[in-house]
Amino acid sequence: MALARQLGSEHFKLLYDIYHMQIEEGNVIQTITDNHAYIAHYHTAGVPGRHELDDSQELNYPAIMRAIKATGFQGYVAQEFIPKQPDKLASLRQAVRLCDV
Repeated sequence: MALARQLGSEHFKLLYDIYHMQIEEGNVIQTITDNHAYIAHYHTAGVPGRHELDDSQELNYPAIMRAIKATGFQGYVAQEFIPKQPDKLASLRQAVRLCDV
């Protein structure tokens, strides 16, 4: 974020990988709220394990998606999880529904 802030360019933005940021530092919603001007894209995955966005993991994706929406973000959120369930497309559909706010 420091480099993006220093450059101050609309042509230099960051990918915010929610999964990795939860592991690295946590405080995902506050970080998004404080730094959304420097973020151009988001990736999702459940923590722990990088699996489905469901109630078996510690991130509250409905709240995270509402926080992203509140910033005025108009871009895409990419699903980057590794499905554990046998029906991989059902897992993807569930994640897309969860993130479509």
